[in-house]
Amino acid sequence: MTKPKVLISDKMDPNAARIFEERGCDVDVITGETPEELIARIGEYDGLAIRSSTKVTQEVLDAATNLKVIGRAGIGVDNVDIPYASGKGVVVMNTPFGNSITTAEHAIAMVMALARQIPQANARTQAGEWPKKDFMGIELTGKTLGLIGAGNIGSIVASRALGLKMKVIAFDPFLTEDRAIEIGVEKVDLDGLLERADFITLHTPLTDQTRNILSRENLAKTKHGVRIVNCARGGLIDEAALADLLESGHVAGAALDVFETEPATESPLFGKANFICTPHLGASTTEAQVNVALQVAEQLSDYLVNGGVTNALNMPSLSAEEAPKLKPYMALAENLGSLVGQLAHGNLTKISIEREGAAAELNGKPITGAVLAGFMRRYSDTVNMVNAPYLAKERGMEVREIRNEKEGYYNTLLRVTVETEQGNRSVAGTLFGSEAPRLVNIFGIGIEADLQGHMLYIVNEDAPGFIGRIGSLLGENGINIGNFNLGRREGGGEAVLLLSVDQPIPADVVKMACALEGVKVVTPLAF
Repeated sequence: MTKPKVLISDKMDPNAARIFEERGCDVDVITGETPEELIARIGEYDGLAIRSSTKVTQEVLDAATNLKVIGRAGIGVDNVDIPYASGKGVVVMNTPFGNSITTAEHAIAMVMALARQIPQANARTQAGEWPKKDFMGIELTGKTLGLIGAGNIGSIVASRALGLKMKVIAFDPFLTEDRAIEIGVEKVDLDGLLERADFITLHTPLTDQTRNILSRENLAKTKHGVRIVNCARGGLIDEAALADLLESGHVAGAALDVFETEPATESPLFGKANFICTPHLGASTTEAQVNVALQVAEQLSDYLVNGGVTNALNMPSLSAEEAPKLKPYMALAENLGSLVGQLAHGNLTKISIEREGAAAELNGKPITGAVLAGFMRRYSDTVNMVNAPYLAKERGMEVREIRNEKEGYYNTLLRVTVETEQGNRSVAGTLFGSEAPRLVNIFGIGIEADLQGHMLYIVNEDAPGFIGRIGSLLGENGINIGNFNLGRREGGGEAVLLLSVDQPIPADVVKMACALEGVKVVTPLAF
């Protein structure tokens, strides 16, 4: 079996390459290449491990014909075109926890430096002055810290600030009341935070929703004498507006580790007496650099060798231990989604995925992703588990997940139901021998079939001679039948025939099948 091949294109701890090799991957460490050199090389690799220097653009992704996964050693993925990667079926991972403590500590260091003007006092003292009277600081005890973003890093900053006896308030649309209580903060809206905070720290990614979140308008709403710290992402603050408010004294101090344009060789903030900056050092500790390099190597190798998905930004997580057990379920789920997508007509806006019996005990997110990947092929021929949930959301699909632990007729069952103008249409499947996917019900009719290759779905009146007529029609047109799969509601009623054939069925043959006596529906299928 050929080993997966990984390229490490940015400098990182050498132990990362060792981990790739120990876990069954071939690895090349080639750093500092130009975009053109990377484009010429990337086609031979299954995985790409990067930091912040490598830019994974559309051009790179178009050339990466074998690429399956990108791993960012660190949190920010501004240098990866994630939507385009998703469209290419490439998983994008980061390592959100490896440098969390380091970044949070840097933010707290910035808060303390602002409170006591340490960099400015140091510079003047080393210049031979003794400017004791010029530096009157403030205490942190009792001050209000406003967090914009209360996720992993924000919550660590909160714990440190609480240890300093600060009061912490937080604005985060995803922060629940229970989680706010758990981490010891008060949940507020953005305007409330701007009005009350003595210090504001930012801990949010740069998205369309957060870009310029501290705009000139919002900065004007802040408390007079506020101090602002950003160790998250450049582009969250209007830097020109911040410079003006520092000049006027409305903002008492600001400390930035990140800038909208980096490297930041010039800025309207430079030279302001109450401004502190560092060159994107938030994750720059020995411990963090080692941690993120080892984590990205572990995550990429787990995915390429075992199918495990950890810290992915564009698909559900799936541990390396779960992957082998879930693999046949995901094959079944994708086929059921594809089947109902090909057969149900009209504007489909609701889909339910039910797991029954043994299937109810499994990680449902990858199964749902597989169902959507199969179903959304009705809209796109490049859909996969990575981009299917995004396509479903774009089209206003309501996705419901149902668990039913009680075992029914089958030990394990997946059922996929879509709501149509004609009512709900449902298909169900199980695993034979714990690994062979089988369709067992289609629109309320029991039928056992292996969904693969080219098939023909026929609904007809249950009457003698029909099987012979359809068999003769296909034979006369040179189409070989692999399997007949039959089901019916009741004798003499509606019957279903699923035919497995060796090649695609031409449109004129489908039309002739529709003209056969007793036929109601004829639909060619492909899996």
